[in-house]
Amino acid sequence: MAKADLTVNIGGLELKNPVMTASGTFGYGHEFDDFIDVNALGGIVVKGTTLEHREGNNYPRMAETPAGMLNSVGLQNRGAAYFAEHIYPKIRHYATRIFVNVSGSRIEDYVKVAEMMNDLEDIPGIELNISCPNVKEGGMAFGTSCPSAREVTKAVREVYHKHLMVKLSPNVTSIVEIAKAVEGEGADSLSLINTLLGIAINAETRRPVLSTITGGLSGPAIKPIALRMVWQVSKGVKIPIIGMGGIMNATDAIEFFLAGATAVQVGTANFIDPAVTVKILDGIAEYLNRHNIHSVRDLTGAMECC
Repeated sequence: MAKADLTVNIGGLELKNPVMTASGTFGYGHEFDDFIDVNALGGIVVKGTTLEHREGNNYPRMAETPAGMLNSVGLQNRGAAYFAEHIYPKIRHYATRIFVNVSGSRIEDYVKVAEMMNDLEDIPGIELNISCPNVKEGGMAFGTSCPSAREVTKAVREVYHKHLMVKLSPNVTSIVEIAKAVEGEGADSLSLINTLLGIAINAETRRPVLSTITGGLSGPAIKPIALRMVWQVSKGVKIPIIGMGGIMNATDAIEFFLAGATAVQVGTANFIDPAVTVKILDGIAEYLNRHNIHSVRDLTGAMECC
């Protein structure tokens, strides 16, 4: 049998394969050069980028939980101008699709960062983060109602001329309605889910573990919720979905395809095994060959229901 076809297309942008990295878990890519060939991946999403320098939240801002982890890093980064001047030149050579995760406290901030990313030739797309639960203003606030999600997506779409991926929050009443809202304002694809809002408490000190009290829960614990939401959203929109949430191995990734995802992002697993992405990629190829499936695209939405 011929080698399985791993290429996928997300809103007109072709990826060599469907395995991507999730923002905030893979740095800017070059941090992983000693562990994997970053060029082997379908795409990488670099850490959250804001208009101005952000120190992030106070420590402690990460905590292990059963089958997952909580984080409240708070979008620590050195700002969009620093990224364009100092980081971009170091990563533009990668032969993979590079997406910049864009966040802000005001719509004007999102717009300004998006405009700056327009000018970076080797950045073919951005991931609009309207779903971060770790900042006190902005971020998740824009992604928790249809009007605000629609407003920020529309504003960015008017100035950004390349691929626009919008990252959705699970901390909403109806993620399908949010998905429809941003699709209607020009999103090319959707990534979901971002982390779920959670809390960890130290019983001995009777105090919260995180300095911010609450944080974003990720890891295997959230996978069933993420799968359900990907499946629901895939029934409500026509644009491609990039699924994420607890993907630890190839089988997890395949389940997301079956639920309706075209591609996947691997997040928390990178902290456990820095080579996990290429292992997942190899596992997907092995699955396709074992089942005599010609293309990974044939798996999208292929879950058989009774």
